[in-house]
Amino acid sequence: MRLFAATIATETNTFSPLPTSLDAYKEGVFYRPGEHPDDAPRMCTAPLWVARRRAKAEGFTLIEGSCFAASPAGTTNRADYEFMRDEILGQLKAAVRVDGVLLGLHGAMVAHGYDDVEGDIIERVRAIVGPKCVIGVELDPHCHLTLKRVKLSDIIVLYKEFPHTDVVERAEDVLNLVLRTLRGQIKPVMSVYDCRQIQSYPTTLPLMRAFVDKTMAMEGKDGILSISIGHCFPYADVPELTGRMLVIADGDKAKASALATKLGEEFVSMRGKTMPQYYGVDDGITVAIEANAAPVVMADPADNAGGGAPSDNTSILRRLIERGAQEAIVGPIWDPIAVRLCFDAGLGAEFALRFGGKIGPTSGQPIDAKVKVVGLKRDCHQSFGPTQVPLGDCAAVKVGGVEVVLIANRTQALGLELFENVGIDPRKRKIVVVKSTNHFMAAFGPIAKKVIYIDSDGPLSRDYRKIPFTRIQRPIYPLDADTKPGLIA
Repeated sequence: MRLFAATIATETNTFSPLPTSLDAYKEGVFYRPGEHPDDAPRMCTAPLWVARRRAKAEGFTLIEGSCFAASPAGTTNRADYEFMRDEILGQLKAAVRVDGVLLGLHGAMVAHGYDDVEGDIIERVRAIVGPKCVIGVELDPHCHLTLKRVKLSDIIVLYKEFPHTDVVERAEDVLNLVLRTLRGQIKPVMSVYDCRQIQSYPTTLPLMRAFVDKTMAMEGKDGILSISIGHCFPYADVPELTGRMLVIADGDKAKASALATKLGEEFVSMRGKTMPQYYGVDDGITVAIEANAAPVVMADPADNAGGGAPSDNTSILRRLIERGAQEAIVGPIWDPIAVRLCFDAGLGAEFALRFGGKIGPTSGQPIDAKVKVVGLKRDCHQSFGPTQVPLGDCAAVKVGGVEVVLIANRTQALGLELFENVGIDPRKRKIVVVKSTNHFMAAFGPIAKKVIYIDSDGPLSRDYRKIPFTRIQRPIYPLDADTKPGLIA
């Protein structure tokens, strides 16, 4: 039995001012066959990593393709996408014969000329391998679960957790279902219910936690092989942006459709109930300052690099400084130039630095201050579940009672190492500001005495009605009242 595995992935914010080129993939994940590290998966590479670990013991041959992944940003350059895609397809052709294909994709990647990158890849893979080859795909729940992908794949599994701490477990699910299909043990059929909604669904909050646990308890029983909840990625102006429910059953299409409908209707009933409370900048700072316990973790989703934002908005930082906040830390601020200047100045140096507020109007104004360099470290990483995420060179500066972590590689706050790399212990600070929507909860949630969410003036508005969509299919909640959800596949 021969399996081929590869990855090409990013999460595309089509409104982002940051174009994505090949250099962004080289800064993230850029491995040719056999180069993927053994220690842990990287962004969207879990299917290959899991298959490599299991191949010998389970009697199949793994042919490794290339793995390419970039931090979320704007639309990928067309020529660069086609270069990466065609390299992977060439490797697949060179494999001559494969029984199964494992694709680690994101699900919300857009390239110039390709609204549905994942659909394009799967379509071209299917043309190479033919109808009998089993294609298994792992996707992020913040994806566009398009009908093209469902039609051309045999198995699609989405991560269940938000924050995405279960990427390895879901890759195991994909591989298990592919192997069982190839061995004639199951005949997977997929059904999709379109919930016609745009929303955020953190699984760290009670309502979504209970819903996910309920669906997981149904898997492996009564012929149900897998259940996936597509949250959607709200910051992409593509036609099939919507939340969808995917059910895979063993040979029984009617059963898959009935359960997809039942769960989809329940998902629709949760509209407007799954998001946390959001504070304005000053109200949030007041709550944090007046809290009796520490640390208070303040999330800034509106400037989350994980959603394609620059991560250089200064609004919360500026008000912390102006209000004289003490024992406060903020991170990350993406500013490679400021990082270089801090290294040039040296540890302990005090000098005038302009940082943040560089990319566009939603970045706010830069901070101009006399800073003290309190931490420097080259080639840093932070952990996110089993994965390691590069931060590049990092510098920490102090302005009054506020310490700020500046990074060279744009990414969101994920692990405590974001601060620890430069000698800051977030457990010992009163206020911890993290630029992230909910992924921060995996590491920062356990240390937080209180977590509050801020809706700043960053580019990722929490009110989806303010996003200037022109191409998405309407009607859809919360843009429209009568949305007509229903079974579509």
